[in-house]
Amino acid sequence: MIDQRGAHAAGEATSVGFQYVFPAIRGVQAGREFFVSMCPLRLIPKIFVFDDDEIAPEVRAQRVLNKGRLPALTRYILDNPDDYVFSALTASIDGEITFEGIASEGTGMRAGQIRVPMAARFLINDGQHRRAAIELALKENPDLGDETIAVVFFHDAGLGRAQQMFADLNRHAVRPSRSIGVLYDQRDDLASLTRLLALKSSVFKQHVEMESSTLSARSRKLFTLSALHSGNQSLLQGLELKRDEAAVLAQAFWEYVDTLIPEWGMVRDRRMTAPDVRQNYIHSHGIALHALGRVGNSLLRESVDDTVWQPRLKKLAAVDWARTNPDWEGRAIIGGRVSKSHAQVALTVSYLRRILKLRLSPEEQRAEDAYQRGES
Repeated sequence: MIDQRGAHAAGEATSVGFQYVFPAIRGVQAGREFFVSMCPLRLIPKIFVFDDDEIAPEVRAQRVLNKGRLPALTRYILDNPDDYVFSALTASIDGEITFEGIASEGTGMRAGQIRVPMAARFLINDGQHRRAAIELALKENPDLGDETIAVVFFHDAGLGRAQQMFADLNRHAVRPSRSIGVLYDQRDDLASLTRLLALKSSVFKQHVEMESSTLSARSRKLFTLSALHSGNQSLLQGLELKRDEAAVLAQAFWEYVDTLIPEWGMVRDRRMTAPDVRQNYIHSHGIALHALGRVGNSLLRESVDDTVWQPRLKKLAAVDWARTNPDWEGRAIIGGRVSKSHAQVALTVSYLRRILKLRLSPEEQRAEDAYQRGES
């Protein structure tokens, strides 16, 4: 990447005559040149910069780095060295860019290399969190430095243009639904377990929305994959089980819960419709699956023997899951709508625990006390 004329003084970024050389493909967007290149990961932290956190937003070209996102991104690289995927960085070059094609005509005019003075400034327009995660990952695994990442280079046309680029690059970005994330995640054992349940279990088969994390009023599905995943996550948390054991236990748990909630079976038998059940009951909503999972986790931590936990769970049959039950107002229902906030989950769990004669956790007890005082 560094021109041989300047290799002996690569650290002297302001030295006259020394250059970075990047293999590149030349393109044009909106009448402006841009270049697509590949950069070694070890070069990314050295030459690509982002604005200082203390600079006022109006004179910054990007958002402040959210350092809370970095551990997960860094672990993603380090834990998956054979199959991690990072999309291209986008950067502006504040300095002269010289493109040299491999030919003077034809397709060769578009492929070649760009030369950039070492004194130039490289500003990240999109991908500052990926850049920071790469830097942290390299400290733990320097061997990653020889791998590459795609970079799209634009010529820096000033602060206004850089700010507009950031706005445009993020204008139509849409985070995929949690359900489709679970559907496509091949690394996570819990995601695999949840997909298997959704596709094979008699309780969930053909009644789980696999892509969207919300259900339309007319949807024929009873559950979402993301809600089932949350239920499994809370159910199996902290249990030392092999993957196959966890799958068997989760299936046994939900199939027993199914015997205690007659409306689920009535949908399968077509005696009720899924929209009617969702509209009139809360037990198929995400908050209920999450709460049921947490309650089940308490029982399974004591014993995974179904002759022990099933009799204790049987009292769930006495729960009135109807929306018209005034006990749900302020717990699972806020202003007439089912809420799955952290506080509402805790209150729903405490309600179920009281019915099952189970001890509340300190957090649940505090939430319950506040609710009883009318503070929730």
